[in-house]
Order: sequence, then structure tokens, then C-alpha cells
Amino acid sequence: MPPTIDAVAFDLDGLMFDTEALFFRVACETLEARGGRFTAEIMAAMIGRRSVEAGHVLQTMSGVDAKPEELLADVRERFLAVVDTDVAPTAGLLTLLDRLRDLGVPAAVATSSRRAYAERLLNGHGLRDRFAFLLGSEDVKRGKPEPEIYLKAAEGLGVAPECLMVLEDSPAGVAAARAAGAFVVAVPHEHSVAEGLGLADLIVPRLDAPALLARLGG
Repeated sequence: MPPTIDAVAFDLDGLMFDTEALFFRVACETLEARGGRFTAEIMAAMIGRRSVEAGHVLQTMSGVDAKPEELLADVRERFLAVVDTDVAPTAGLLTLLDRLRDLGVPAAVATSSRRAYAERLLNGHGLRDRFAFLLGSEDVKRGKPEPEIYLKAAEGLGVAPECLMVLEDSPAGVAAARAAGAFVVAVPHEHSVAEGLGLADLIVPRLDAPALLARLGG
């Protein structure tokens, strides 16, 4: 018998909100303005990573003559200017959150983004109170694909890692959850396809997929 799922940890960007599509758009605009080109390969290498790693990837792979932190700050400024109006919850998110509430299964957010940004996004959509706590990039020394953030999530939720379901959309996030010993569910999308998420225990098309809901029981 597989372990009972006693708690759930959610990634944020691309998993709960369609922010990856917006990021791709503004990154294209940023690099074009600097004479460079943003590609799907760069996006794939950045997804799921903290800004310190993502900025280095962006600068190195694009070849744009700028400091990584300067380049990423430019993208972030454009992104934050429109994030409150240009993103929406992903398909099935609200249904899944309702199911967790009905089952009494606690949930947390574990993101590679900064905590203030995550709070802003969740509060803006009226979802912050659905989560017991939020872990951001500041809360770990080693970001995804290292397991630290999901081990902390399990500890904070008071469950063994094998009784934690982790919901992810990136290879780095899936690897982190797998290394932590959690039950990993991956939700692919345009910028993170299923072929890169093979370490997951379950791959579903959306957050209210019957296979995902069934694994929660109830």
C-alpha cells in the first residue's frame, strides 16, 4: 500500500498561476531591446530555479553583454508591471484547493521565487488563506533541484516526507521533491513539457485531474 497523503506542497509559478507564459513574453521583449534573443531552451533551463541561478543562466545562454543581476532585474521590472492583471490561476486549481479543504488536508507553498512576490500573487487572487505557510527562496540555502525546500515543507506541515504530495511543473522542482522522498505530481505546460518531468510519480494534464484527486482519497 502506498503511504497516505497527509499534506500537500505547491510550487507557485507555472503550477498555480500561468506566470511562465508572461515571463517568456517579457523576457523576449527585454532581450530584443538589448539586441539578443530569448529562446525556449533558455526558458527551460531557468524554470524552477532561484533568481541567483536563473540570472546566470539567462546571461550565459543569451550572450547579452550585461551583468546577470542587471539583466534579470530588467525582466523582473517588466514582469511585475503587469503581473497583477496579466496572469490567472491555472486550470483546476480552485477545485483542488476546495477538495483539500473538504478533506482537511493542510497545504503549503514552496517556491523558488521570493516570499514577498508569492504573497503578492496569492493575496491578489484571494488565495493566501488556503495555505498554512509559504516558503520562498530566502528560506533555503540550496534551491531546487536540491530537496531542502520540500524537506522544510514536510517538517512545517508535521508530516513525513513520504506522506507529502508535491505539485510541480519544472524538472528542477520535480527533482527536488523526488530527492526529498515525497510523492511527486507533475503538471506539464507549454514551457515545461512532460518529457522533462519523468522523475514524477504521476503526470497529469491539470490540477483537478481525476488521478490526482483519487490519490488524495476521500
